[in-house]
Amino acid sequence: MPPKTTQNTDTEVIRVKDLTMIFHIATGNTSGLKDYFIQRLHGQVNHRELKALDGISFTVHKGEVLGVIGTNGSGKSTLLKLLAGSVRPSKGTIEVNREHLQLLTLGSGFDAELTGRENVYLNGAIIGYSKAFLDEHYQEIVDFSELHGFMEEKVKNYSSGMRQRLAFAIATAGNAPEILLLDEVLAVGDLFFQEKCMERINKMLAGGTTAIMVSHNMGKIQKHCTRTIWIEKGILRADGNPEEICSMYTAGGPSQ
Repeated sequence: MPPKTTQNTDTEVIRVKDLTMIFHIATGNTSGLKDYFIQRLHGQVNHRELKALDGISFTVHKGEVLGVIGTNGSGKSTLLKLLAGSVRPSKGTIEVNREHLQLLTLGSGFDAELTGRENVYLNGAIIGYSKAFLDEHYQEIVDFSELHGFMEEKVKNYSSGMRQRLAFAIATAGNAPEILLLDEVLAVGDLFFQEKCMERINKMLAGGTTAIMVSHNMGKIQKHCTRTIWIEKGILRADGNPEEICSMYTAGGPSQ
């Protein structure tokens, strides 16, 4: 596997300024959607605010591989969804060309009652692939996922590793995107398949793809990223060299 290389240029491909995301979570007991709407109609539902991101700002240059670290619930995955346009921010701005961006998050967009073959077309359509594209790359997806003989099985009978293999193969089929968002995809399947996935990602990066990588694996962040940001409880705590930021994180935070 090739070592990480910094391909930083003066071209900014992502610009995030004062980004804030607030979720309104219902409090109290409801037994389902019907009960929730009845209580809401009668003014019996209260909400509390959860600030997933709190005024963070950063830029990403073409060719960078930006690692994002932080404890569970710190806003890392929310950040990727905002960058991809899946959700809209409460405040702040994001400047990015989403036509050239791909969010790779495993395990979403599958219907357990459909077969592997059917889910290739369902999940691919959710990602934005056309049927013609999926027809052209179908065998490539099967070959990479190593699920020959299982594509006519319902996905509910797949192991979690098999689902992850298929999801990764679908999301990375065809030409590499200019911007790749990776949400905990480095834990796909067994060790050998992880290496196979990382080889594919490295080929994308070598071709000039810019990447943002969310992971709890500090070793992989330090090995593959050219820069790292640490988000904690929605606040950007640190931004810089991966080794220094990961050490700061594992030590419990920046010195005061």
